[in-house]
Amino acid sequence: MIAEGLASVLMNPICIIWVFIGTLVGIVFGCIPGLTATMAIAMFLPVTYNMAATQGISVLTALYIGGISGGLISAILLNIPGTPASIATCLDGHPLAKKGLAGKALGVGIVFSFLGTMISLLALVLISPPLASIAIKFGPFEYFSITIFSLTLIITLSSQNLVKGIMTGVLGLVFATVGLAPVDSVERYTFGNPNLNNGFDILTVLVGAFAISEIILAAETAHAKKQNQGTILTDFTIHGFGFSFAEFKSQIVNMFRSSFIGILLGILPGIGSGTSNMLSYSIAKSQSKYPEKFGTGIIDGIVASETANNATIGGTIIPLLTLGIPGDSTSALLLGALIMKGVQPGPLIFEQNGQVVYAIYAAMALASFFMLGIMFFGLRGFVRILKIPGYLLLPLVFVLCTVGAYGINNQLFDCYSLLFFGFVGYLLEKGKYPMTPLILGFVLGNIMELNLRSSLSYSMGDYSVFFTRPMSCTFLVLAAVSIVINLYVVYRSRKKDAQKKSV
Repeated sequence: MIAEGLASVLMNPICIIWVFIGTLVGIVFGCIPGLTATMAIAMFLPVTYNMAATQGISVLTALYIGGISGGLISAILLNIPGTPASIATCLDGHPLAKKGLAGKALGVGIVFSFLGTMISLLALVLISPPLASIAIKFGPFEYFSITIFSLTLIITLSSQNLVKGIMTGVLGLVFATVGLAPVDSVERYTFGNPNLNNGFDILTVLVGAFAISEIILAAETAHAKKQNQGTILTDFTIHGFGFSFAEFKSQIVNMFRSSFIGILLGILPGIGSGTSNMLSYSIAKSQSKYPEKFGTGIIDGIVASETANNATIGGTIIPLLTLGIPGDSTSALLLGALIMKGVQPGPLIFEQNGQVVYAIYAAMALASFFMLGIMFFGLRGFVRILKIPGYLLLPLVFVLCTVGAYGINNQLFDCYSLLFFGFVGYLLEKGKYPMTPLILGFVLGNIMELNLRSSLSYSMGDYSVFFTRPMSCTFLVLAAVSIVINLYVVYRSRKKDAQKKSV
């Protein structure tokens, strides 16, 4: 199974080409402010619809790696993070570039992005199997409790506005109930439309909410006067990797510390690379012998940020594969893609779909090497891409998304669904409602309901069994603890804001 999974990527020329394309497109989406890795995966989901599971997931994994890594280009050259994962990269990357050392800043960012991904891949390979072997005894009772625990992420992802986050999550659960009910196949919310009997296709929901909504928002502001976002630094050279071996040795401790932070925050649900790069940067500064130099243009800050955000990728995939818990919006899309391919993430994934798991390992390694080469040899091209206006790129994205939606079942209904969820996402964005809870609610809603009804069928309607089974009870307790802790964090945050306003 291991050889089959690795060979399906590394020995398949077509798959290798697709992984290269996925990495390249991910970098493009990552380096252009406003286009993220999440949007790249959402747009590419229709493209992978007719691919084999190993090939399709490999492409999406490559997009993930390319998207997270690409953000450093605009962060360093434009002082605008291409993705939230590269916010901290701006703090030292752009000052270093303004000193005339843009090539050095880019070289450091690219190399340590590569190393962060490879270290997280090693952690993924070592941690996932034992974690799955522990969880392999799970039944529908435990899966239901895990889903409840996963849904508590809505609070974490909605700290800015808890009520809106919960409302959005419930809306996702409502959309998940459309169609025939599991077990007894009762029609729900179909309004006599046979196209709704199977519910909304997960692909149209994901692409519509993340990609189409962003296009509508961009169209709305297209007429607005453009603000000066800074000058793109195009005059740079890279000799070798841009830095010396002595400088590399001086960053080894920083690299491993940042990798550990990224992996840990990736494993913890609801945090992600948007937080890990900032936390890693802060810790690197606090542990440095010269903290006063941070923010003036030193490679320490770039290493901390770029190593951590890429290490988060492997960390996020660990609970996704072994427990079926998505840690952020990007991994929620990957969860949806796996389910769309008939692969159920969880402890049995190594037995039932082991070739897909090892294909992901191979794709991560291959995409990391492609990222290293593409970004080194294609930097000049990416600088030119930064100058392409959005009104030329976004219509192309819209057309690709629509064609992909039609290709699901060759029905216009899926195109209408795509537009519907695009407007839903647009309205949520306008109302400042967080988007990720909608996806979590929709993706996890079906899993939760199916396991709940299966559990009650086994227990003859006895709800106490969820608390008498040790692992099920453990996850329910963790869910309760998560709710209490997150509510307390939200309370403390709001209390501090109120105190600042009063002062």
